[in-house]
Amino acid sequence: MLSGRDIHKSFDGNDVLRGVDIDIAPGEITCLIGPSGTGKTTLLRALALLDPPDRGAVCVDEIETVFPLPKKAKIAPPWPKVTVVFQSLFLWPHMTLRENIMLPARNHNPGNAEKDLEGLIGVFEMEHFIDNYPNAASLGQRQRVALARALILNPTYILLDEITSALDVEQTGRILTKLTHLRERGIGVFLITHAIGFARRAADKIVFMDGGKVVEQGGPEIISRPQSQRLKDFVSLVEAAR
Repeated sequence: MLSGRDIHKSFDGNDVLRGVDIDIAPGEITCLIGPSGTGKTTLLRALALLDPPDRGAVCVDEIETVFPLPKKAKIAPPWPKVTVVFQSLFLWPHMTLRENIMLPARNHNPGNAEKDLEGLIGVFEMEHFIDNYPNAASLGQRQRVALARALILNPTYILLDEITSALDVEQTGRILTKLTHLRERGIGVFLITHAIGFARRAADKIVFMDGGKVVEQGGPEIISRPQSQRLKDFVSLVEAAR
């Protein structure tokens, strides 16, 4: 289990996360939804220990890190067990897509990387573009490459920040299929999304945040039958804007 307990984070005196508790289980897809500016990406970065919380605890399976840290204490990086794919993807433009995938594997999966890559090329249907450069690939193709680059590290948990935000319906459907494959492999998927319809289709669990706090969580049915007035209002506004 990847867990956050009583996570607090502030920037310039502004409380962005205010006591968040969350669990991401292996073999499940957890979708995080909520209005812009409510701390979703900040929470993702805190769980990955890329931007650690000011206060609280992050537990990756049996390894717990409690904040604030004692003086001179160092954080044990959770990667590649916990791997992140950001919306901006961060592909190296001077490397082919194949080389982008293989670069991190040289350090974290050197013995099996070539074999694993061939499997990922098949799973993500990348045969016809894998040796192109990023500027010669579509956004959907680059999204698949970014996912493959994360998966070649054999993570237990993969954290995805709005990776479908610029995709069309067909490409989004492909990503949904790939996420289902990850769940079947026992990988815990944590997905931030603004698309509540996608969350309803993809998620085993949906977490709704507002104002730096978890307001409501449960199965996909909370989108259709929200219990809190704030989630009801949010769903109504999102559906009215469609």
